[in-house]
Amino acid sequence: MTNFYEQINSNRWRSGFIIAIFVIFIVTVGYILSYSFDSQYFLPIAVTYSLFSAFGGYYFGDKIVLTLNRAIPATRKKYFDFYTVTENLAMVAKIPVPKIYIIESDAMNAFATGRDPQHAVVCATTGLLDKLNRTELEGVIGHELSHIKNYDILLMTLVSVLIGTLSILINLTSRKLFWGGGNDRDRDDNSGILAIIGIILIIFAPIIAQLIQLAISRRREYFADASSVSLTHQPSGLISALEKINADTTPFTQASTATASLYISNPFKGNKLASMFSTHPPVADRIRALEAMM
Repeated sequence: MTNFYEQINSNRWRSGFIIAIFVIFIVTVGYILSYSFDSQYFLPIAVTYSLFSAFGGYYFGDKIVLTLNRAIPATRKKYFDFYTVTENLAMVAKIPVPKIYIIESDAMNAFATGRDPQHAVVCATTGLLDKLNRTELEGVIGHELSHIKNYDILLMTLVSVLIGTLSILINLTSRKLFWGGGNDRDRDDNSGILAIIGIILIIFAPIIAQLIQLAISRRREYFADASSVSLTHQPSGLISALEKINADTTPFTQASTATASLYISNPFKGNKLASMFSTHPPVADRIRALEAMM
């Protein structure tokens, strides 16, 4: 049996390892594509464009997410438990109390957004607030506050920059390959091999990058679960909440693929294709990890 400190350290190490692999992968692909097709200037263009795009998402992403999900500010009087649980756990986590929003939906879910603890938002559906008791709600809010404290929004912004860089780079090199005749240098055996590798990467690199992105996101969910237990000291609360959320079949019509990764549970769990590429690990696996801490 492991305690939550061991789980947190394990998840932190694994997250760091996967992120390092991702950075190395993107840099390697960028170098090979640029060299293979004599397009060394493509990589700086791709990085610059994706950084500018990420800048807008980083500073205005919370407002965009709240608008997409039709979230509205929660009142303390009407959602007293939501407010007090968030305030108490924010104090334990030693972070500022985030803004509190709700989504009027009978589906059970919640998410956190914002670029840092000073500009954070916690949002829950009314269905979740109605169907969970206070202990279960503490587990869910602890999970979301952990995402804030652990700077997961910043991390996923970095991942978005890497994915954006790769997408733009592949688009530019594909255009050069099909419209510009490929490498303009005198080809030798090595450059020909690199060109073949480059073509393979154009096809398969986006798939590999997506899989690594999913691995990072799923590992952060385990991390947030363990961190929630460190705040509440009650694994049973989050376990019970996850079981209820997983068993709930109410359609979540406000959810979109653009914001699905933010939620505590996959909002498209009834869709087999969407679940296959879900940013969330299976709930059963998360529960087993939490039970190991009891």
